[in-house]
Amino acid sequence: MLFKISNGSVSFGADTVLENVEFEIKDKEKIAVVGRNGCGKSTLLKCISGEIEMEEGTGENAFNVIKSGNPVIGFLKQIAFEDESVTMLDEILKVFKPLLETERKMNELLAQIEQNPDEQKIKQYSSLCERFEFLGGYTYQKEYSVMVKKFGFSQQDLQKPLSQFSGGQRTKIAFAKLLLSHPDILLLDEPTNHLDVGAIRWLEGYIKSYKSAVVMVSHDRMFVEKTVDKVYEIEYGETKCYHGNYSDFERQKKENYQKQLKDHDLQREEIKRLMRLVERFRYKATKAKMVQSKLKQIEHMQIVDRPDRYDLKTFHANFQPEVESVKNVLRVKDLQIGYDKPLAKINLELSRGQKLGIIGDNGIGKSTFIKTIVSEIKALDGNFEYGIKTHIGYFNQQMAQYSSHKSVFDDFYDEFPHLNETQVRTALGSFLFSGEDVFKCVDDLSGGERVRLALCKIFKKRPNVLVLDEPTNHMDIVGKETLENMLVEYTGTVIFVSHDRYFVNKVADRLLVFDDRGANFYPVGYAEYEMLEKERAERESESDLPVAKTQNVNGCKKTFSTPLKEKSKKQKRVAKLEQLIAECEQQLVTLNLQLEDPSVYSDYVKVAEVQADIDNINSEHEEYSLEWITLCEELENMQ
Repeated sequence: MLFKISNGSVSFGADTVLENVEFEIKDKEKIAVVGRNGCGKSTLLKCISGEIEMEEGTGENAFNVIKSGNPVIGFLKQIAFEDESVTMLDEILKVFKPLLETERKMNELLAQIEQNPDEQKIKQYSSLCERFEFLGGYTYQKEYSVMVKKFGFSQQDLQKPLSQFSGGQRTKIAFAKLLLSHPDILLLDEPTNHLDVGAIRWLEGYIKSYKSAVVMVSHDRMFVEKTVDKVYEIEYGETKCYHGNYSDFERQKKENYQKQLKDHDLQREEIKRLMRLVERFRYKATKAKMVQSKLKQIEHMQIVDRPDRYDLKTFHANFQPEVESVKNVLRVKDLQIGYDKPLAKINLELSRGQKLGIIGDNGIGKSTFIKTIVSEIKALDGNFEYGIKTHIGYFNQQMAQYSSHKSVFDDFYDEFPHLNETQVRTALGSFLFSGEDVFKCVDDLSGGERVRLALCKIFKKRPNVLVLDEPTNHMDIVGKETLENMLVEYTGTVIFVSHDRYFVNKVADRLLVFDDRGANFYPVGYAEYEMLEKERAERESESDLPVAKTQNVNGCKKTFSTPLKEKSKKQKRVAKLEQLIAECEQQLVTLNLQLEDPSVYSDYVKVAEVQADIDNINSEHEEYSLEWITLCEELENMQ
């Protein structure tokens, strides 16, 4: 056990956010904290990090916050850099300050030893070498290089000052620093925000293989599904633990609810039956003993409370197009998109009722394509054409930052002046703006509330083509599920950009994929697309394999490769590399011990020879390690 909260609570003024919190983190556990927006998930992370102090709850257990030893807790709380003039590389290297300081001392001592060999200094140098190796001195450069690449940065970006990066890029830099620091408990609040699909997939593998504990808050259901082994849900201010991934959590929650409801109903019926017997024989002396027995039986029952209903409060709308479009909704022919240079060339056709999901890495054209087909920016070449009777409803990412000094009611009414007050309140109420909420100033709304207001306006116009750019940002899981169901039942055409693979898988029946090969249209959903990509990767892997066998058929030499043999070959090489790495490490131990031998450290020439051997073996160790990492990744892909 690394960390444990028992019967904790958090209040802000008169409002209790969390109560009766029971939460435990064990070694290497991967934990997700889920729940509605505003339920206290981020507050719980701040309690674990020590940013917020907890108070005693109203539960039966004694209040305690227990830490085993003194675990290092890493939490990406805010994106603030001390000096934005430093380069990205210098900022990342701050994580390795103890290692770099050790390296500096090693170099200083080595220079002193070369000038004047000294037994004490050689011992210090040997000790520093061991510490340098323990801190990862021979692998840290490879580690941060891989992470920088996976987060979408180039080697040139490393030399840029922090001031030249966008807010999303700064978040990724701070996130990379946190991961590189390897805390004992890694706290992540919405870690997949600002990441594209490729980076999210890499992060999934990183989290699963992370050697310490991870606690995350995330609305990305597929990410949670693939990374965690325990889920804590916060509902009505209390925590409840479920073992397994997200699917296990959903199944167990449903089963527990149904079981408790059934037990509650059965117990109520049993109490009614016993009370009928009591009432029937209460005044018969011969039955007095039996009556007392039944009353005691009721008294000693452990009452099963009726389970709380799920907190499923969400927006809703009976939403269908006002006018049906023609069958051929959109035709895109050789459309080149971009600003100063083309980002991609796109060809596709969409019919009425089809739902196109647009996925891919950041910065390579997804939102640019959306802006082009709604005429926010001009095409560089080619054309696109909508069919007649198309009425477009457009949602973009800036709507979460929409600003207005008007009240929610007035802002909505100004767009629909033909509606009366009751109709305006009904429309807003369906998107959770009820009572006094309609008089809130728009500028005082949260990002999620502004998204709901924007969707309310769009859906009220009842378009037959929806163009949505990241509509699920700022939504909790229930909100995402609501929008999913609305779009699935919607009979019009949908074109949307999303990094939420679960959402894409549920809604899209076609995909436009942006990657390093350009923009490619697939007339299939996300699950089928993943299967196609897996098959393509296997074919490419096979084409890269050496020829394993030749046969002469009708005078022609036929060649073919054998993936299973190549896989076996790679596995044998991995085993061999592990042996070589172990031998290198043993040789390093032996050589470092030689430096402590008086017959060696008293002889400058011998010290120089031993140090040269150490440098050579360190170089071999690094080469073997890099090859080992590469082969392990290839084998994982072959799986």
